[in-house]
Amino acid sequence: MTAASTESSDLPISNPAPTEPAAKLPWAMIAWVSALIVISYAPILFALVKQWYEDEDMGHGFFVPVIAGYIIWQERERLLAIETKPNWWGFAVLAWAGFQLYIATMGAELFLSRTAFVFSIIGAVLLLGGSKLAKALAFPLFLLFFMVPIPSVIYNQITFPLQLLASRVAENAIDLMGIPVIREGNVLVLSSQNLNVVEACSGIRSLLTLTFLSLVYGYFGEKRLWIRVALFFSTIPIAIIANSGRVTMTGMVSEINPELAAGFFHEAQGWVIFMIAFAMLALVHQILSRIATKMENGKVAANVETVGA
Repeated sequence: MTAASTESSDLPISNPAPTEPAAKLPWAMIAWVSALIVISYAPILFALVKQWYEDEDMGHGFFVPVIAGYIIWQERERLLAIETKPNWWGFAVLAWAGFQLYIATMGAELFLSRTAFVFSIIGAVLLLGGSKLAKALAFPLFLLFFMVPIPSVIYNQITFPLQLLASRVAENAIDLMGIPVIREGNVLVLSSQNLNVVEACSGIRSLLTLTFLSLVYGYFGEKRLWIRVALFFSTIPIAIIANSGRVTMTGMVSEINPELAAGFFHEAQGWVIFMIAFAMLALVHQILSRIATKMENGKVAANVETVGA
């Protein structure tokens, strides 16, 4: 017993080395830079949040930073495992954002000043965390651009053609229902009243919100990149079809009761149509998933036959 104890005591004892996280983020520096960015853009952020509240087209803006933050929180373990190495190109992005803010302030251009805030966040991530961390955060950082309203020039170029398209489709659909209707531009002349397809009925609201939701839906519900891209672009015809259906329904119910073409019923109708549009997006996803599954099974079967031969 004594000899055995002596021999065992002579054996080297291996203690496991303490493991350290791969990434040591400079939290103090992150807090300092974040505070500086918020202070610098405080007036712009205040006006942006105010527009989210007042502009129904941008109501989804409140959810953009929340969802982006949730995605980051969900991936926190993977992000903390990334080796951080400051990248000085981030300083260049910050400098560009500052220059863009200066130009926007001189010219009173809201879009440039608001996107400068997003570029500042991207530059700060690249500067403090490095290219690997910035690449890992690419998707939530990209989502932040959807909280910025599109420029008025582009907005006006999009809305009027959509108004004409919605009114044209609604005219044909209402005529098929046997209801007499004449279209004059974006105005539907019915027997009971004239129905003006205004900017709010152009479909741009549902298009902006549905586009944002398609990205989030694809991120959480689909792993194949090509399907995510297809879902993103499918929002354009879906929004057009859904909004044309809303205008058609409004024209039909206005023949029953003209008061139903405005007020609470009209707003509630918009929410119902939007939910139908989202259901159409989910249906497109199911169809694309089935197609992808059949293609993958066909490739597997072809490989098995090749190996067997």
